[in-house]
Amino acid sequence: MGNLLSKLKRFLENKNTVTILCVIAGIAVLYIGYNWRVNSAISPTSIPYAKTALPSRHVITSDDIGYMEVSSAVVNRSSNIIRNSNLIIGKEVMYGTTIPQNSFFYDSAITDSNLQPDDVMADIPNGYTLFTLSVDLHTTYGNSIYPGNYIDLWFKGVDDYNKIMYTNLIRSIKVSDVRDSNGQSVFETSMEKRTPSELLFAVPDDMYSLLKKAQYIGGVEIIPVPRNRNYTANPGETEVASDYVKEFILSKTAIIPDENISTNTNDNNDENNNVEE
Repeated sequence: MGNLLSKLKRFLENKNTVTILCVIAGIAVLYIGYNWRVNSAISPTSIPYAKTALPSRHVITSDDIGYMEVSSAVVNRSSNIIRNSNLIIGKEVMYGTTIPQNSFFYDSAITDSNLQPDDVMADIPNGYTLFTLSVDLHTTYGNSIYPGNYIDLWFKGVDDYNKIMYTNLIRSIKVSDVRDSNGQSVFETSMEKRTPSELLFAVPDDMYSLLKKAQYIGGVEIIPVPRNRNYTANPGETEVASDYVKEFILSKTAIIPDENISTNTNDNNDENNNVEE
């Protein structure tokens, strides 16, 4: 036994032997590591996918989901692919997004259903009112005005001397939505082509009153005028651009007294009459 251990010790102390063992160990490590990486890359994994095209704001159910075996390498190339169907069921397709048939589900395409308002009215601040402007494919420049864009509203009319007025009326106003004749958002889905019929804007109450009065004056048009990307990226204050046109509009409409003040005054008069009696 001692003789065997002595031979083994001399064998291991040989530099050539050590070198050979190191080379063999290195090759073994490379071989095992390479095979592990290859097997990991080509091993199939089950990924959920959309069995049919899913439109914007669709709430996803288990019936919408199928499963396919794909290479792990395909999945690993995109960290946004959702691998667990439990993270999909009950979620809602993002507004303005369509999930194509046979597509994987991505984080950027779905959200919690309670995070998306069902109506643009939900986002209107206090003291603001929703103003709608009738448009068509031509006045939206071939459907080139999108929700979130900041545009201008121009005024076209005829003054008291029968001269044409054409100027900017409202500067830097945000488009809240673009709707078709059925009240559906034009850009809500790419699954069908929708024709714009109205633009929606949330404006302060006094501006809403001014715009509605302008619409009721005969021979007047309010025209949407889109601007460039920088105009939207760096929006200015939404404001009346022409005091002259504003005064013209107001001169054509009656000033209605505050009925609450009138009622209170009458009540006070009645009280005074009762005191005198």
